[in-house]
Amino acid sequence: MSIEKLYQYFNNYFPLNAEESRELGLLFAERTIKRRQFILQQDDICHHFTFVISGCLKMYAVDKVGKQHNIQFATENDWITDLTSFYAKQPSKLCIEAIESTVILQIKHADLLKLYVKYHTIDHNFRVIIEQKYIELENRVLQSISSTAEERYLLFLDQYKGLSKILPNTQIASYLGITPEFLSTIRKGLARKNS
Repeated sequence: MSIEKLYQYFNNYFPLNAEESRELGLLFAERTIKRRQFILQQDDICHHFTFVISGCLKMYAVDKVGKQHNIQFATENDWITDLTSFYAKQPSKLCIEAIESTVILQIKHADLLKLYVKYHTIDHNFRVIIEQKYIELENRVLQSISSTAEERYLLFLDQYKGLSKILPNTQIASYLGITPEFLSTIRKGLARKNS
């Protein structure tokens, strides 16, 4: 069952006891998301914290001219949410969409807050999750201002192992902040270096 994957995930940090596991299992809802289906659209309020069981989601913003800017991908055993919208109850400036058929577990904001108060272990686990997401974001900002496009691509390959095989160049280029044509040039250059 999918919830077992979530328990295993928490075992890497602060393992849950039987009561915590049981309550968590009651409050997380499993959903199957079709390719190109949204779990969050711009201007909606983000009501869920989402754990990916299988598949892949992307979080992105759309600018005034309709161009998509990928901010994050979430694959198996990863978390995704618009933290600003989720905690501040503000309309989201982001979208979260399935790149492929994806199985997720979601918990509602109010339920998660109840768990924080009732169980310190769950509070600690989510603190670690949010800290890790903050570190990811901080590293991403640093990369965008101080790394070359090639360096950013190599970091993408390291962070999202295997994702380059299922994503089209346009999606990866959007994440890196470059054109698909420039990404092709980078890939060709790396292939020449490696041969």
